[in-house]
Amino acid sequence: MLAVTGAALAQTVPDSTVPETGLDIPSNLQIFGKIDPNVRKPTAIVNGTVITGTDVDQRMALIVAANQFQLKPEEANQLRLTVLRGLIDEALQIQQAKTEDITITSDELDQAFAKVATNFGKTPAEFGPYLRSVGSSARSIRRQIEGELAWQRYLRRTVEPRINVSDEEVKKVLDAMNAAKGTPEFNLREIYVSATPDRAGAVVAALRQAMEDMKNGKAPFDYYARTMSEATTSKNGGALGWVRAAALPTELAVAAGEMQVGQLSGPIPVPGGFSVLYLEDKRTVLGNDPRAAKLSLKQIKVAFPAGTTQEQTQERAAAFAKTLQGINGCGSVAKAAADIGAEVVDNDQLTVRDLPPALQEMVLKMQVGQATPPFGSPTEGISALVLCGVTEATNNLPSAGQLQYQMEQQRVNLRAQKILRDLRRDAIIEYR
Repeated sequence: MLAVTGAALAQTVPDSTVPETGLDIPSNLQIFGKIDPNVRKPTAIVNGTVITGTDVDQRMALIVAANQFQLKPEEANQLRLTVLRGLIDEALQIQQAKTEDITITSDELDQAFAKVATNFGKTPAEFGPYLRSVGSSARSIRRQIEGELAWQRYLRRTVEPRINVSDEEVKKVLDAMNAAKGTPEFNLREIYVSATPDRAGAVVAALRQAMEDMKNGKAPFDYYARTMSEATTSKNGGALGWVRAAALPTELAVAAGEMQVGQLSGPIPVPGGFSVLYLEDKRTVLGNDPRAAKLSLKQIKVAFPAGTTQEQTQERAAAFAKTLQGINGCGSVAKAAADIGAEVVDNDQLTVRDLPPALQEMVLKMQVGQATPPFGSPTEGISALVLCGVTEATNNLPSAGQLQYQMEQQRVNLRAQKILRDLRRDAIIEYR
């Protein structure tokens, strides 16, 4: 997606009337019988490829473990349905890749598996037992890796060679970006749920409960976007990408303009239903981007041994806070840490936006040599960050070559969506 152009739109339903679909659907339709996909066993045969209940359970278990979800029964059912749909798409992608004689070798799978293990802080040898401990398996992960690699290779072979972006198209976008210089942009996520007048109260209540759960850390925005949202962005966790106010419905544009980074807003009445927004970041087109500044930091951390009492925790926290007040620049951090038995970690790679929103706002207001207030938890210990240096980032106009590549990738993604849609339409899927 070409994030810099602000071309993404919030995917909301314009009204509650029957849309023009080309299908003969009466406006006062009556449903005869009922269907509940959650009653069905989560097993399918996709053009001969069997997806078992175990496949669904194992893929779902890793999602739950990785995100530390605490799911209600109805939420688990919805996630199970989403996982099954993803496994069906995965099977179709692997099958389509094989029509071009594309296969992923064991060595390629091993290398990718090792990278995934690293993301979980495990070695490949440790990753298998970990997966089994959470109810997943190495086989499930390797199958997911196979699907992603095969589909990427298929697109590179069959789609990318046919994609062309002309110099005139690139120039037109560059000119538009120059004209929009200084315009605010918002990096947003959206949950949209349709609602007829008689359902409005229930929808608002459900969205408010979801917002409360997000604020309390029960589940991230990404989870609710995937399981609740009816927008086309639901598969991407509700991500709209970087958008300008002019590309949003009026109701959402007004809300975005009033939000701070890290805030939720909603439920917002929009045509046909309600939306909830989460503001991940904001900036101005081609303007200075304070949150892109690279930081040089020292983290000073005090760990609490197991069995530390609440009284002992408070005493150590008070001593830690007093130590921070005596820090005068990064040169004094090592001695201050040694005096209280704290650990010091250096980091020169983070940008401001890599930090949690609350810390971002602190760091943006700090001078070099200052420390943040203490933060942490009784179980994980407490920390503070000392700012040692800031390298400002510039948000320059991309080169013609960079922009051409971004536009080509956007078109590849659109073509990939169409291919997958056609594969779903032609697939023979038998549910058991």
